[in-house]
Amino acid sequence: MAVERIAFIGLGVMGGPMCRNLAAKHAGEVRAFDLNDAARAALQDSRARVTAEIAAVLDGADILLLSLPGAKQVEAVCATLPQTGKPGLLVVDLSTTTVASARRTAAMLDAAGMAFADAPVARTREAAVRGELSIMVGASDEVFARIRPLLGHMGTDVTHCGGIGTGQAVKLINNALVFEHVAALAEMMAIGDRAGVDPAVLLDAVSRGSGDSFVLRNHGRKAMLPREFPDRAFPSDYVLKDIAGMLELAGDAGVPARITETARDYYAEVVRRGCGSRYFPVVLELIAGRMDDPT
Repeated sequence: MAVERIAFIGLGVMGGPMCRNLAAKHAGEVRAFDLNDAARAALQDSRARVTAEIAAVLDGADILLLSLPGAKQVEAVCATLPQTGKPGLLVVDLSTTTVASARRTAAMLDAAGMAFADAPVARTREAAVRGELSIMVGASDEVFARIRPLLGHMGTDVTHCGGIGTGQAVKLINNALVFEHVAALAEMMAIGDRAGVDPAVLLDAVSRGSGDSFVLRNHGRKAMLPREFPDRAFPSDYVLKDIAGMLELAGDAGVPARITETARDYYAEVVRRGCGSRYFPVVLELIAGRMDDPT
């Protein structure tokens, strides 16, 4: 069987290291494109063939992988593919969008004789660099079997969640749980602090009990305890995008999502106060009363 030619569009914080790992491990050619000059330059020392023209990256590609900011960008790129892509092209979207967007895109590509899979990724940029992402896939059995080896070049945990859209559903649920847990932990840290408990002591004690969690050990210890919320990490602006997708899904399912709505209100206030670009556990500063109100 001929080795498939891969195209990769979107070389940002997550896409760049994903493309680098794919190019290093895939036996065939990997072409890469991004609108940003610096993002393209960062891949020049990789095995990927980096191009400055989107037509060049698509030329002859059998599979196109996307890592883009959201549904708007994904749908815009995919809308051009019936004219610019190879017949039978398979599109694998690694971005976080919405269930409805994934299904719209799949239907549009299907009408053009092309296939689609939604395969959003979870974990950190460091995990992307190491090739240790968790990837949640919505696709037919046939498509999943075809792309599973490629996804394994970028992630250690690849889960077939079901048909088109289920990858996005699982990713949105995963993210909402993290955002909600961070907000809940921020409330408890603020309360404990006001009650005279040192935050480090609080996290140590809770980590030894049933309140321990991934969020406590990672977001709590690494960001909230030292109060380090850099701009070049997952920002509160992105949190609101994902929560909107989660609430859309909840509405379509007819299930109330009141805890998610409360978390949305917290992060919306973070953005309103001008801190939307900062790493989202900065919600602690809001809840603890340490964030200035511009009004």
